[in-house]
Amino acid sequence: MSAPPLPSLPRVYGTRARVELKEFFRQRESVVFTLAFPVILLLALGAALDYDLGSGVDFPQYFMAGVITAGIVGASLQNMAIHIAGERSDGTLKSLRGTPLPASAYFAGKVVQVLAVAVATIALLLLVGVLVYRVDLPSGADWLTFAWVSVLGAAACTLLGIAVSTLARNGRSASATVTPIALVLEFVSGVFVPFDQVPGWLRDVASVFPVKWLAQGLRSVFLPDALAAQEAAGSWELGRVALVLGAWCVAGLVLCVLTFRWQDREG
Repeated sequence: MSAPPLPSLPRVYGTRARVELKEFFRQRESVVFTLAFPVILLLALGAALDYDLGSGVDFPQYFMAGVITAGIVGASLQNMAIHIAGERSDGTLKSLRGTPLPASAYFAGKVVQVLAVAVATIALLLLVGVLVYRVDLPSGADWLTFAWVSVLGAAACTLLGIAVSTLARNGRSASATVTPIALVLEFVSGVFVPFDQVPGWLRDVASVFPVKWLAQGLRSVFLPDALAAQEAAGSWELGRVALVLGAWCVAGLVLCVLTFRWQDREG
């Protein structure tokens, strides 16, 4: 009797994505924190920092791009790296390694999970921004820009998070290892402060990573074109945003495949 045929690669990818979604949304504490933290950040800083940034833009309007970036980075780079380090420590990854599951299907499942969480986070932030601070939403073609920047940025940061997870020795040290990396990238990328206030050499460092380009692309849809002069190149550089984020998606996947560890260093 011949062995049953193996499922097609798209079916394997789809199955893995469903597994990742079910596992995440069953963890109530993680779901609540991931969705609530960016909202709390918006409410707290929006109330505390009430000043005009020029061109009639108040801080909540300016900060919408930053807080959405923080929400995406939290769901992708930060949470992904910490959760994968935990899966490595509790033996989940070792068990998966013993199955025919392709490594790329595991990575793809993580990307799909992050995209779903990012959509929920963005929708909640937009709702709070409009109801509490009367933030002006994108209009017309800006919605398309908003969509592709968010998707590319979330995918790039997810793959970066998977790669960063290898820096943690085990699940216990993951949060202490990953959280400072995420926070530093956010600060130097103009997530919490206007990018033109970041020292020049730190702006150069930020330009290497996807967080800066994600934040810049999102600023282009929430801010008037007059504020593009505050960017490093004096414009939104949407073509370069797409190029860098797309390159990070490709390079990140290659980096994950080459460096990913299925067991702790102590194992």
